[in-house]
Amino acid sequence: MEWFTAADYWLSRTVFQRALAGLYLVAFLTAALQFRALIGERGMLPVPRFLERVPPRRSPSLFHLHYSDRFFALCAWAGCAVAAALLAGVDSLLPLWGAMLLWLVPWALYLSIVNVGQTWYAFGWESLLLEVGFLAVFLGNDEVAPPVVVLFLLWWVLFRVEFGAGLIKMRGDECWRKLTCLDHHHETQPMPGPLSWFFHHLPKPLHRVEVAANHVTQLVVPFLLFTPQPVATAAASLMIVTQLWLVLSGNFAWLNWITIVLALSAVRFPSDPPAVPGAPLWFVVVVLAVSALLLGLSYQPVRNMLSRRQVMNRSFDPLHLVNTYGAFGSVSRIRYEVVVEGTADEAPRQDSDWREYEFKGKPGDPRRWPRQFAPYHLRLDWLMWFAALSPAYAGPWFGALVERLLENDRDTLRLLRRSPFPADAPPRYVRARLFRYRYTTWRELRETGACWERTYVREFLPPTRLAGSVQRS
Repeated sequence: MEWFTAADYWLSRTVFQRALAGLYLVAFLTAALQFRALIGERGMLPVPRFLERVPPRRSPSLFHLHYSDRFFALCAWAGCAVAAALLAGVDSLLPLWGAMLLWLVPWALYLSIVNVGQTWYAFGWESLLLEVGFLAVFLGNDEVAPPVVVLFLLWWVLFRVEFGAGLIKMRGDECWRKLTCLDHHHETQPMPGPLSWFFHHLPKPLHRVEVAANHVTQLVVPFLLFTPQPVATAAASLMIVTQLWLVLSGNFAWLNWITIVLALSAVRFPSDPPAVPGAPLWFVVVVLAVSALLLGLSYQPVRNMLSRRQVMNRSFDPLHLVNTYGAFGSVSRIRYEVVVEGTADEAPRQDSDWREYEFKGKPGDPRRWPRQFAPYHLRLDWLMWFAALSPAYAGPWFGALVERLLENDRDTLRLLRRSPFPADAPPRYVRARLFRYRYTTWRELRETGACWERTYVREFLPPTRLAGSVQRS
């Protein structure tokens, strides 16, 4: 069945699979290190409470069978172990059916996590990792050449990621059409990186070129993925270069990296594929049946892309098999940040000794330069950016965050860069204030050493203490 496989993409498959396994490893590591404070039994949005009100058919997950923090940790670390094994190429040592089952394990484990993760896991790259991870199950291993139809479906995902993002921009904020969005985006993006300050200060004409190039890459180049080689390789390579530019300009978890991984599947590397027997009939039947299912499920994403009311980052089935993507249909012009502070004073006054909590990734101290965290995902920091946009985003979890800070909760404090209070002396009161942040100019940077300048706007949360607590002498 020579029509079924594409031996020329043998090395492309290997590179794709190892890179995807690396992203799985990052995703499971993020879950293992952060879940207790976010969704654990004493988390801000506990999984057990979620499972009580959401039936399994709406959120398929192993945790509907059993949940405990210990079991969640076991699943997350097991995901890390399997991802590491796949990264090392263990799947190539197994029979074809064994390799497929091994690739199915991280997909099932991560689906279980995402489907109980609530707002902490409501990002497009979660569904994207699941959709791509499901396709990886059917790419085969060294016993068979890559199936053409699965490669096509990977390129179809990449097309929807890029083209969907391009359409949402053209239909959204007028600054994308005026080519002016990057006058603001590098400053107002969710989590700036170490080079974002410099990107913001690039000449405005270069920003116009950046936006125009982005439109070409997202609205024109994706169609070239389905053309003969070497045009398809050139198109995928251009996407990779564009994504690397975005990697340098900010922290977007693994969104850019998984897009790069998808593009690698369309790059045909020069190599001499080994001689292998044809694909077994059972494998052909399974792959074609799954492909037909996924193409049928693509109706909703295509309908959404063509709609004038296009939505971003939406899953149309609880298994996240086929989804719609897109980012930054609108761009903020002003950056706001929620600054959380605590005091040990018995009475909270304006002149009390308020000490600021430092987050790992989000802006805080104006003198602290942003760091590179992506592809690692700082979930609390990202949600703090949304909270600054509107308190409604923080409604379900911000009160619980404050309560954990008042308790000096160890797991919550691990999500932060630094707590201003000793472990045995929690604050009496915690408050939150909203500030406007802007990048300093070159002159201000030289004079003050600060990359940010901030201005107080208003109170976000008044001084709060634990209910029923008494003042300590």
